[in-house]
Amino acid sequence: MSLPKVFMTQRIQDVGMSILEGRVDLTLWSEDGRPDPEAVMRDLPYADGLIMTMGIAMDRSFFKMAERLRVASLYSVGYDNVDIKAATEFGVMVTNTPGVLTDATADTALMLMLMTARKARENEKIMREGGWTHWSPNQFVGKDLSGSVLGIVGFGDIGRAVAKRAAAFGMKVIYTGRSRKIEHEEQLGAEYLPLEELLKRSDFVSLNCALTNETSGLIGERELRMMKNDAVLINTARGAVVDQKALFMACSEGWIYGAGLDVYEKEPVPMDEPLLELENVVMMPHIGSAAKRSREGMARLAATNLVEALEGRVPPNLVNPGVLKEKRP
Repeated sequence: MSLPKVFMTQRIQDVGMSILEGRVDLTLWSEDGRPDPEAVMRDLPYADGLIMTMGIAMDRSFFKMAERLRVASLYSVGYDNVDIKAATEFGVMVTNTPGVLTDATADTALMLMLMTARKARENEKIMREGGWTHWSPNQFVGKDLSGSVLGIVGFGDIGRAVAKRAAAFGMKVIYTGRSRKIEHEEQLGAEYLPLEELLKRSDFVSLNCALTNETSGLIGERELRMMKNDAVLINTARGAVVDQKALFMACSEGWIYGAGLDVYEKEPVPMDEPLLELENVVMMPHIGSAAKRSREGMARLAATNLVEALEGRVPPNLVNPGVLKEKRP
């Protein structure tokens, strides 16, 4: 009996590869770089399963072409690049990797807060260029986290993990989201507010919401102008949650103090992106989950989800459970 044919965009950690060994007929589209789009399109009709490590658009035409596909295992918690309705209609199980990257992403949010608040990019540049020639009471002065108000947009696992870390820094936490999380408010000392009120009160705003139709473009010019002129915006969610052109104006014209970003409207970021020129904007190359334990956990879940589906079981992290009632057209 032949093994199911599986294609993988890029090699994942060994802990995941070992789960696949002897259970699938595996083809890597790329060891580490971007896979050739022509190879992807050529091989899709022969795939029983996919492990997707990058945000390739998976729309109706993608699933129509993947005639044999039974499972698309995402090496991510987000699945905004997938047309879930189309996947379900074509009988394709879509899985993700929740939970294992919560701490790493929350750590990244706090890192960006500290770096932006204490002018890390600007001050390091001064240091490296020989500008530190003397000590001065007014030199290199930034913002305090302690005693500040942190507004969290999206109070799921990652948002609450950010709140826990913020509490350790002595920050007051307020939050907003699709629903109030009363059970966590007392534990985290958090207060629920509508978005507009949160933006007006916060010294720091951390975006930790999923990208949906409702959150796409959630933070634009109107919302940025609501924020304090010494407030900091942190985004470790998805780039499309923020209007990037409006954010450039906000940071370059002094509507807000600055921003710390790990996600962008277009990734990788083009070198002509205006935000790259601003010293009050700290930018990281989408490293939210880039910690050893998190990435190994993602590899383990992605491989397990795939194998469970291909061997006739319901995978543990099924995004579209309605697919179990569907038959491929």
